[in-house]
Amino acid sequence: MQLRIERRMLPHVPWGLILSVLALMGLGIFNLASASRSQASPVWTSQAVYAGVSVLAALIVCLVDYRVIKNLALPIYVLNIAALLALRVIGHKAKGAESWFVLGPIRIQPAEFMKIGVLLMLAKVYHDDFKPGDGSYGLKRLVKPVLVVMVPTALVLVQPDLGTALMILLSSATVILFGKVRWYLVAVLLVGFFAGAGIIWNDYVRDVPEPRTTIVRHMLKAHQSKRISGWLDPESDLRGSGYHAAQSKIAVGSGGLHGKGWKEGTQTGLSFLPEQHTDFIFSVWAEEHGFVKCVMLLVLYGFLFIFGLGVGFTARDRFGAFVAVGVVAMIFWQVFENIGMVIGLLPVTGITLPLLSYGGSSLVSVMLCIGLLVNISMRRHMF
Repeated sequence: MQLRIERRMLPHVPWGLILSVLALMGLGIFNLASASRSQASPVWTSQAVYAGVSVLAALIVCLVDYRVIKNLALPIYVLNIAALLALRVIGHKAKGAESWFVLGPIRIQPAEFMKIGVLLMLAKVYHDDFKPGDGSYGLKRLVKPVLVVMVPTALVLVQPDLGTALMILLSSATVILFGKVRWYLVAVLLVGFFAGAGIIWNDYVRDVPEPRTTIVRHMLKAHQSKRISGWLDPESDLRGSGYHAAQSKIAVGSGGLHGKGWKEGTQTGLSFLPEQHTDFIFSVWAEEHGFVKCVMLLVLYGFLFIFGLGVGFTARDRFGAFVAVGVVAMIFWQVFENIGMVIGLLPVTGITLPLLSYGGSSLVSVMLCIGLLVNISMRRHMF
């Protein structure tokens, strides 16, 4: 296996994508310097190291012909499944979830890399199963893609890590819909969505005497149920389940149009914001930089999505196209969920904001995905 970048690849390097990603990563480190100022050990220095490691990892991915990666999709998928299983034996438990391997000062979260393994495996399935003249996917043909998704999703759920499991499901569902499914399956998805809304209404909203007859509420863990009830009624438990969302909305709203200034945020400086360097990093940005620069941040993410989809639509083969769509979907849903929960529109699920939140596993996994996009773009005229 040769690791190289040829001269003829250079005109096809997606510089717009690369610059958008580097800008977001740089703003993330800049923002973390403020978010962690009240801590004994500022995390932005560690994040800068993680950034260097992640850029190096992305460059290595760029050097490998992605057709080689396609052939390694199954081993990568299996190794990630094995890592999730190993968590049950040697995993480190923190915040109620057994989600990390601890190697001295280094903590690795296998579920972050499982997202990549699922996308690669799905792309390989859709590439290998394709035959000219094939129509849309029906139930029979969807068995294999669904199994690829459900096995790791179940393993992540039992950690328990509902947020990451949800991200695997949403990004995978996007890939499956991109592969074209029969109309009745889309109808089933819509029915499922409305059924879910009905269950939430019955279990949490319907005005009936307690104890009410529930459908799924009694099967959830207490903290999971409180997050849903706190989302639906934010002021019901401001010192408990609704605390995170309430403090976040105070921070976001207090930023106004132009913000309070870097390192001038009071919610951040006084540590009222929980998990302000990870899950609620956008709250820090909104408080200190205001609405205008929040829009700027969203525009940068928009550029990432547009350039990423451009890679997918110009890819040389189905594998490249499906990987590109899957990567963009994965990052999009994380941004959507994180910012949605920060401003109170969605329940708190513990999802980090890609490229801005603190975390080595998250940053390296996202940059590996960016390396895949660059790889696919550079080789679109190679074979």
